[in-house]
Amino acid sequence: MAQGNGLTRGDRNRNRKLGELRAVVRADRAVLAIDLGEDKQVAVVMDHDNRVLARTTVRAKAHRLGGLVEWGEKVAGKQGFAGLVVACEPTGHRWMALMALAESRGHGFVGVQPLAVHRARESDDYTYAKTDHRDSYLIGKLAARLECYLPEQATEEWAQLRHLGARRAELITAVTGYRQQAGDLLGCAWPAALDVARRPLESVTWQAAMMVVLSRCGGHPGRLRRMGYEKFLAAVRRELPRWGGQKLCHAIVKGLWDALADPAGVTAQRPGALERLHMVLEDWLALRARLAGTQKRMLEVLDSLGLTELAGSIDGVSPLSAAVILAESGDPSRFSSGRALVKHAGLNPSEHSSATMTGQSRISRRGRPGLRTAAWRAVWAGLRHNTVLQAKYRHLTTREESRLAAGQARVACAAAILRWLRAVITAGTAWDPAIAAGHAAPEAIAA
Repeated sequence: MAQGNGLTRGDRNRNRKLGELRAVVRADRAVLAIDLGEDKQVAVVMDHDNRVLARTTVRAKAHRLGGLVEWGEKVAGKQGFAGLVVACEPTGHRWMALMALAESRGHGFVGVQPLAVHRARESDDYTYAKTDHRDSYLIGKLAARLECYLPEQATEEWAQLRHLGARRAELITAVTGYRQQAGDLLGCAWPAALDVARRPLESVTWQAAMMVVLSRCGGHPGRLRRMGYEKFLAAVRRELPRWGGQKLCHAIVKGLWDALADPAGVTAQRPGALERLHMVLEDWLALRARLAGTQKRMLEVLDSLGLTELAGSIDGVSPLSAAVILAESGDPSRFSSGRALVKHAGLNPSEHSSATMTGQSRISRRGRPGLRTAAWRAVWAGLRHNTVLQAKYRHLTTREESRLAAGQARVACAAAILRWLRAVITAGTAWDPAIAAGHAAPEAIAA
């Protein structure tokens, strides 16, 4: 919608971003573009008319490129430039080392998206030919045209939270893998053990009882029938605290006890499969302990940032859920608006329209997959405990016009959680249901 001088919100945001980029990619700075590799770095110095001033190849690690930056300084100085702006693709961790070197010498630094370089190859000469020398030129060309971005400048605490979030994601993937492996092994060798509960692999009672069985049966579950049910129950009760449980589900324990005598399954595979399953459960238990430790450290970092109360003030969003989201997003104050954070997650609607034609809109999925997943998972608890989110979901799924499906409404709720989280952190005030629901005065909403 046009306002005043006719500029839309998108126009203003683009103008602001271009201004921030132009403050770094200045006309008095030459562009040092580097195609980063593990041991081989191809660099080119260019002016803002995309003319190549010098080119070189260096065989060194990224953190040893101080000499390359110094070489770029000399080339730029001879051509009348006051300094450099260093540009590269975000390759692994190497771009961080290069950014630190550039900033330590007072130069600017920008990143260029790999997708933009990929598309620039074809637009350059209508081919997809790829070489390190060509890519370095394209990186510099895109940077000079301001088709680049300013990377995140993370502090030590925000960087620590991001690393802990990545570690947590690895552990969850591993725990999920062990759970699926346990189900596959039992489905082959002893399927009756999976029929004792609706979701046995998620039950701490079942996990503790299964560990008791596997540690004593020697690959033949029927042998445990000799010990009697009461002793078996007592052994499971002693094992339960190791799995984080406090109360037994007697129906599951009794069901597994009855399953000990069930012969269904591939008999020849049972001893080896159960021995392997015992090892899997031991690893599973250790991973759960590491996961709990990692999550505890994430909460400690969140507390050191002074964000525990603010992030936890949103009904239905626990401090841990907030920490997981912030580990993926970084400091939300670096985003100009809540919409920008939602776009970073790839949860923004991707509109398809032209003149009188309106196509189907979907979420863009162009952002960080981890952030999108973290926000999506936070929705489920939010819908149970947050009345504002419940009302939003109910309205989106029951309105007469443009009614959304359940999954689409949850995506909208995930985007709302991201906007709320940014708002409470940047404003430094606790979440207010009235503001979130749009019932507060405009002054309060603006604040």
